[in-house]
Amino acid sequence: MGVSRRSVIATSIAASAAAAVPIALNAGVSEAASAPGDVVGKVTVGYQGWFAAPGDGAPINGWWHYSPNWSQPPAPGACSITCWPDMRDFTKGYRTNFANLGNGQPANLFSSYDQQTVDTHFRWMQQNGCDTAGLQRFNPNGGEGATRDAMAQKVRQAAETYGRKFYIMYDVTWWLTMQNEIKADWTNKMSAHVASSAYARQNGKPVVCIWGFGFNDDGRPFAPAACLDVIAWFKGQGCYVIGGVPTHWRLGTDDSRAGFIDVYHAFDMVSPWMVGRISDNAGADWFYQNRVLGDLSDLNARGIDYQPCVIPGDLASGHRRHGELMWRQFYNHTRAGVKSAYISMFDEFNEGNQIAKTAESAAWQPTNSGMRALDEDGTPCSSDYYLRLTNDGGRMLKGQIGLTETRFTVPFPTGPDQSAPSVPGTLRVTGTTDTTVALAWNASTDNIGVAGYRISRVTGATSSVIGTTTTLAFTASGLSASTQYTFTVSAYDAAGNASGASNAVTATTTAPPNNTTNLAAGRPTAESSHTQTYASGNVVDGNTGTYWESANNAWPQWLQVDLGSAVATRRIVLTLPPQSSWATRTQTLSVSGSTNGTSFTAIAGSQGYTFNPASGNTVTITFPATVTTRYLRLTFTANTGWPAGQVSEFRVYNG
Repeated sequence: MGVSRRSVIATSIAASAAAAVPIALNAGVSEAASAPGDVVGKVTVGYQGWFAAPGDGAPINGWWHYSPNWSQPPAPGACSITCWPDMRDFTKGYRTNFANLGNGQPANLFSSYDQQTVDTHFRWMQQNGCDTAGLQRFNPNGGEGATRDAMAQKVRQAAETYGRKFYIMYDVTWWLTMQNEIKADWTNKMSAHVASSAYARQNGKPVVCIWGFGFNDDGRPFAPAACLDVIAWFKGQGCYVIGGVPTHWRLGTDDSRAGFIDVYHAFDMVSPWMVGRISDNAGADWFYQNRVLGDLSDLNARGIDYQPCVIPGDLASGHRRHGELMWRQFYNHTRAGVKSAYISMFDEFNEGNQIAKTAESAAWQPTNSGMRALDEDGTPCSSDYYLRLTNDGGRMLKGQIGLTETRFTVPFPTGPDQSAPSVPGTLRVTGTTDTTVALAWNASTDNIGVAGYRISRVTGATSSVIGTTTTLAFTASGLSASTQYTFTVSAYDAAGNASGASNAVTATTTAPPNNTTNLAAGRPTAESSHTQTYASGNVVDGNTGTYWESANNAWPQWLQVDLGSAVATRRIVLTLPPQSSWATRTQTLSVSGSTNGTSFTAIAGSQGYTFNPASGNTVTITFPATVTTRYLRLTFTANTGWPAGQVSEFRVYNG
């Protein structure tokens, strides 16, 4: 089980928070070391994605992070969350042993393993100025590993759908064999996600964060040399590496071990931890004066980017003050000249520092929960208040609005909205494949504004929601080939009011693709070069004993097949000769396609693929989506077994 970060050593400095520290306005204004990218100049949120429930299909098969005993539903006195999520936007919930909510509804909780949950979270990010999500990844080699692997794919899909960026954020807490295993995990699993258009890049490099080096506690006992080795290795993979570091990293005191300054300075970006360090504005001002300005000066002098934390405050402890604490941090960072921020966290209902939609009053949480709702200090706050506050604070940080010390985000919109949007118009089918149906419709209207649309699949008299979107189009996926389906769509607003269902449309998916016919067999080929008799024609001759080999030491090199006409392609299979004499090697390559042989578009980004004779010296590359193309080109930039590109068979399939 992932360990709470709150367990790191707390500081006594923030508690005293110095009586009143005089603050100079606009002190220390400076420029970020790097130009804006997917993390510099952006608002990043920490995303746990670590909640599950029995029956959700997750390999972990338990009340993950909801209950001290994962086999038992959470209940009063046996619950691992300190705040109750607002469940109104989720289409599925799992029944707990709490009493009903104050409004009489059942006390259900979401599962992060449901794609709709992750999609909903990323839609909230899209609507509220959260640019990037740092997906937390604890030691993946134990019982949680399979579930965490699946969560990475779910986050990738949601980020692609809602136009957000994401990156892998390794938390090394209690991962005592981290030094080699973190490298293997990246190589064998997580690096595959870099091919996604949604994977965050900074300075042209894929982003990776390592959280926990240098913390002065038993859960992170790593020596500086081991930490430097890991950082150097990730940089050697071409990554931009963020360090989640102790609060007092620069001084090497309190929560930081001494002797780690070279480790901290080895990162491309430094992000000091703040959860549990402040509880009021005086504490925020003390850290601004005594840590933020000094940190920023130190890092700017070394060309290192800075990403300080912004916390909403522990709701369970009454620290939030209806947004005052969070706004004070945005204000302080903006006047310091900080360009980036890390929100701790998006969905951390365990520590009570979540910005995700939360029960706004007793009506929306169990009557016997004993938990604080967002109105705990007597000020009504809508469930999305801290999302909206993040949006406004981020706009100020980015210079889109002027610096203001006074929080202007309204905690609760005036007057309840009880008007539902109009019914979406003219639902229609715009395309089908063997597993998908694409839909589109005309926009609804609303007295305040349409928040999104729910798409439902109709089976007989039953209608079930299969997804949501903020656009006017949706693709239903995961369907069976040659099967008829019926769909409707409805609109909803921010208050939860929903329209009636649209007209129903029916579509039949196409027949399944031919997964066995090699579209490249015997087709014309082209190449950047070859050596001796190892020409490109060998890759389509059906003989695994012949192969193409480019000129030595002349990267990049490319290999191309002409399919004859633009056809649907989804998968390529590359082989090397199967003999054991062809020892294991990793080739770094990318895939691009063209309909005219001149202008090529990227299909799969550059990454390493391992050919191992023990598994047939075969590599399969499945495209993120079906691609219609005539020319497929492989571009090689490295090979650990020979200084040239090498392929025996280049096979192409449409399924």
